[in-house]
Amino acid sequence: MSQAKPLIITAAVVGAEVMREHTPHVPYTPVEIAEEAARCRQAGAAMVHVHGRLDDGTPTQDRDTFEQILNETRQRTDTLIQFSTGGAVWMSVDERIEGLELRPDMATLTTGTVNFGDDVFMNSLPMIRQIASRQRELGIVPEIEVFDTGMVDTALNLLKEGVVTAPLHFDFVLGVPGAMGARPENLRFLVDMLPDDATWSVAGIGRHQLPLAELAIDMGGHVRVGLEDNIYLARGVLAKGSYELVERVAELAASAGRPLATPQQARQLLNLDRFATT
Repeated sequence: MSQAKPLIITAAVVGAEVMREHTPHVPYTPVEIAEEAARCRQAGAAMVHVHGRLDDGTPTQDRDTFEQILNETRQRTDTLIQFSTGGAVWMSVDERIEGLELRPDMATLTTGTVNFGDDVFMNSLPMIRQIASRQRELGIVPEIEVFDTGMVDTALNLLKEGVVTAPLHFDFVLGVPGAMGARPENLRFLVDMLPDDATWSVAGIGRHQLPLAELAIDMGGHVRVGLEDNIYLARGVLAKGSYELVERVAELAASAGRPLATPQQARQLLNLDRFATT
């Protein structure tokens, strides 16, 4: 019997929406984010997905903030570091990609515009191409963020154009109000759209986070969890940090016989060194 594929757990520890009024456990400062990243790594995460915040919690994509997050995290842990290029819905694309010059291990690329609660998360094709081109220029592998079906088709068209390169890695963010619902059949449908060499993870929003994580584990995919997407460990019980959600996914993986990927294994599975020069 072949060994089960290692599971990559990505910890989304901060985001741009969750504030201390929602949960006292969300980190704001670079040191707080880095310390949470280290706790998530100890709990089993191979990668941490980060947004920037000012000391009062205001979202920022400022280069200096991301540099502090990167340095503080690398001082504490070996986790892979993935930068968001989504930022907050009101940010310009230039602001959203300011930190990419720091060359994180990975960065996100959302391939479409989507309703985001009462707001609109704008990603026109020119914006998408600008972000993707900047990532390619800097040798950063994108994680394709998918909130709705057409975003998969757009990513595949960009692949044909050579704007992005295979193998692609997708993250299906399901359950955002205004976007694709967090139903199991939706996840299966999206996965069926992917090329054979693609990899994928799922990020369920709110109460859907852990059920979809369990489904992804069984389907051979990967998982994103954390306070960015869900602040509860159980009904009415706030998670004390993203690390508690990582611990829960690690337990689900153990029950399913999926070993947890180390950062180095995740780097290989996602082919993050494909742009490296020799």
